[in-house]
Amino acid sequence: MLGLVVEGGASRTVYSCGVMEALMEQNIRADYFIGVSAGIAFGVSYCSGQKDRNRKLINDYYVTSKYSGVHHMLDPHNRSFFNLDYDFRDIPNKHLFFDYKAFADFKGRCISVLTDLETGKAVYPDMPRDDKDFKHLRASCALPLLFPPIEIDGRKYMDGGIADSIPFRQALDEGCDKVIVILTRQRGYVKADEKAQWLILHAFRDYPEFCELIKTRAERYNKQLEELTKLRNEGKVFVFYPKKELLVSRTEKDIAKLNRLYDYGYRHGMWAEDRLKEYLER
Repeated sequence: MLGLVVEGGASRTVYSCGVMEALMEQNIRADYFIGVSAGIAFGVSYCSGQKDRNRKLINDYYVTSKYSGVHHMLDPHNRSFFNLDYDFRDIPNKHLFFDYKAFADFKGRCISVLTDLETGKAVYPDMPRDDKDFKHLRASCALPLLFPPIEIDGRKYMDGGIADSIPFRQALDEGCDKVIVILTRQRGYVKADEKAQWLILHAFRDYPEFCELIKTRAERYNKQLEELTKLRNEGKVFVFYPKKELLVSRTEKDIAKLNRLYDYGYRHGMWAEDRLKEYLER
């Protein structure tokens, strides 16, 4: 069973969009897709097989002030840096149509990673194939301070990357014997504590388990990278990662930078085609 694991990283995940476009062109379809934050938000277009949809999303919507900006946080019905209903409901249903039928016909599993705000645990629900509000995408993308908690079935959730930034272990535990991982940090990257950690801890002081995740996130992330590197060296996983630091901000709006990043990911995916097929056939 082939698993595809896509890390989050906000605008850095545009690199992953390019890699996924190359995978679609090579007709590499995962049996098990699991994404975190922007990784799942962009990844559903891979699962629905909609080539070039993510590029159109980035060029026509992602870079606009209607999509995101500080002014959206002032809206008491939104309280997010991102324009939630417009981004997750209006765009896929009114503007850049999402193919729900193709998504429903996707034979593999599509998993979003969420962090339960009260328990501090990662949860891995299958994406509903007919949710036109994309609540699971909202929850997986819910970065502290930039999003309010997202409620689903009476539980409050935040960004999945807080609890499990690179969920390759979940893919392996679910039975994947081949795993492709797309990272958004360059090889050799070492994560440091969030600069705004003190502010996040204050804002979420009523959720001690979640706060503990914030305190230990960098340490846990670096351990995941160590384990992933070991598995890669043993030939058990295939990892895509940028060869150099991606010089884009978390909320990058420069359309030229984003297109270069997308093209870089696509070229990387095509360049690795022979090595990837060798890995999959081994």
